[in-house]
Amino acid sequence: MGFSKIEVITSMNKLDGLKAALSRHGVSGMTVVQAIGCGVQNGTFEYEAQQNDEMELLPKQMIIIAVEDEALDKVIETIKRELYTGHIGDGKIFVTPLSNVIRVRTGEEGTEALQ
Repeated sequence: MGFSKIEVITSMNKLDGLKAALSRHGVSGMTVVQAIGCGVQNGTFEYEAQQNDEMELLPKQMIIIAVEDEALDKVIETIKRELYTGHIGDGKIFVTPLSNVIRVRTGEEGTEALQ
């Protein structure tokens, strides 16, 4: 069985709803990192940033989740549905394959390490 790491970068006010939605879909753990950053709009809230505008880094959060590949599509759809507003700043989702997951305390690997 394969595993994937999902990294979600979104605005600061999205965490509570996202946690609840992911919990309802069986996600049992996550790591949240406070960050600053911007996307293609250079930190503006407008649809057309001027090319000379200096990049403004805005408060963000990165949510990191490891899931079994069989749950990946369902988890991504849940994240998209929960974060979507149609406005700039809804966020980004990055997905990368994981070769293994290991729980340090017990040495459990794979699926057992995610439960």
